[in-house]
Amino acid sequence: MGAARRVSKLASRLFGTWVDDIGPATLRADALAGLLGALLVLPQGVAFATLAGLPPEYGLYSAIVPCVVAALFGSSRHVMSGPTNANSLALYAVLAPLAAAGSSAYIQLALAVTILVGILQWLVGTLRLGSLANFISPSALFGFTSGAALLIAVHALKDALGLDGIHAHAAGAVLLGVARGLGSLHWGALLVAAATIAASALARRWDRRKPYMLIGLAVGTALAAGLNAWVFEAAGRPISVLGALAQPWPPFHVPDIEWGKLPDLLGLAFALSIVALAQSISIAKAVAARSGQIIDANREFIGQGLSNIVGGFFSSYLSCGSLNRSIPNFESGARTPMAAVFAAVLLVALVMASAPLLALIPHAAIAGLLMLVAWNLLELPRWRHVARVQRSECMIALATLVATVTIRMEIAILLGTLLSLLAYLHRTSRPAMRTMGFDAHDPDRHFAVLEGRPDALPECPQLKLLRMEGSVYFGAVAHVADRLQTLRAAPDAPRHLLIMAKSMNFIDHAGALLWEDELRKRREAGGDLYFHRPRPEVVQMWRRLGFIERLGEDHIFPDKHTAIADIYMRLDPDVCAGCTARIFRECGPLGHAGQRACGNQAPASTGSLPR
Repeated sequence: MGAARRVSKLASRLFGTWVDDIGPATLRADALAGLLGALLVLPQGVAFATLAGLPPEYGLYSAIVPCVVAALFGSSRHVMSGPTNANSLALYAVLAPLAAAGSSAYIQLALAVTILVGILQWLVGTLRLGSLANFISPSALFGFTSGAALLIAVHALKDALGLDGIHAHAAGAVLLGVARGLGSLHWGALLVAAATIAASALARRWDRRKPYMLIGLAVGTALAAGLNAWVFEAAGRPISVLGALAQPWPPFHVPDIEWGKLPDLLGLAFALSIVALAQSISIAKAVAARSGQIIDANREFIGQGLSNIVGGFFSSYLSCGSLNRSIPNFESGARTPMAAVFAAVLLVALVMASAPLLALIPHAAIAGLLMLVAWNLLELPRWRHVARVQRSECMIALATLVATVTIRMEIAILLGTLLSLLAYLHRTSRPAMRTMGFDAHDPDRHFAVLEGRPDALPECPQLKLLRMEGSVYFGAVAHVADRLQTLRAAPDAPRHLLIMAKSMNFIDHAGALLWEDELRKRREAGGDLYFHRPRPEVVQMWRRLGFIERLGEDHIFPDKHTAIADIYMRLDPDVCAGCTARIFRECGPLGHAGQRACGNQAPASTGSLPR
């Protein structure tokens, strides 16, 4: 028993806590999800290998070993790795100038680059650089997911309509080819796709726990077999089916390349690593947003790196998380990464057995499943909500969606992230600066924002109370400086300024220089500058720059009533003599000036009511 417990702990440390969740029910759910994953990747693997300029079997190889390694050593419970559209096109783009597509030299280069990409990915995770993935904003991720959904639907459309001869890769070109071929669409394929979608949707509505996609695939396959037997075989235009596939077991092979080409290949691998990592973490986060799982980016990168390193030695080309397989994997009820293991094993078993039933699966039925996945990914209610509540975030998501559909996926992710960062910088470059005072109806005189309060007490003519809300860094300095200048230039502007700084989260060197300038101008005008509860990080910056020495320790206060009591004694008594505001308790019925007029009596209590 003790040995079993130690093995369990070792497995949990090596693979993750999901190992403890394995049981008969979990394995049954994962096996069903894995069967669907194996069936889905059959046509995709062949198609994507062709896009990459490789023989079809390499697409199947890439859906076996990398899928298992990435699932076991990665972070996500539901992401399935393998060949993808974007990776295939990117690999072809960088290798086509070096060797003829499909040639032996080309294959060796593809496998060598895959191993180099894996090493770079593994280094990113091992060096704990995965935090860079945190800059992929939810809005950019949402737009990317929706754009990927449209791409899935567009590329599945030609198979759903039974159209041949459309070999374009761009979404616009595919749609144009579909539009031109509508006159020759195969209504049998359309009927199969529609039946697959309807059966899957009804099964899901009936019981979400059932493998509704497998049910839909079975219905589509049965319908296609019947239509081919009774209608289309005789007409000479049967519904397209997968047919028998080659033996898929990936052989071990060390890439044979010239060492002199290694520096050039390393540069290509760096570019491809960005493509693969951007896709992988975006897909992992997209699936995690649905499952509620927390993703460890570093572990995910390590898993992806190991999958490409090992896969490269087992005749697999560049792989990463696949949205086409990951979302169906989650939707079909997968609970642990064992679903990916089942998918790889079942893929081998299905193709090696060359079962006649497997050969009858129609492309149109698989297209129907992919279109259902695309619809679920699009999340129209969420688009309506975001458009109504957050217009700027909606525009970022929309821009990312358009970029995903029209340009390369990794560029779209970077564009969405850049737009999110620019929007953040714009918001933080205008920190709120609110004038504070007191509500006339509040007997305890708690501090309140004066803006929008017609019943507020008047402001003190000598002391301005200002609350900073936001960081004062180089991007915000101009806005804060303009606001301070406006306050100083106002007629009869108070010469003393108390900054309530507990919400001033951060300052940089430029922000520190701003307060230096404000202090100098206030003192030149006969006033002064004070701070209430600045954050420790801000004070540390001021100490390093010597600002505290010039300001004075006695100009920083731990609470409001101490600040008011101290600053009140520094105000001009002659101005207080003619003041009728009396907004501070320290003012009393006559105030400091009145006390002087009554024979220099001791000042009234310097304690304040709660602020």
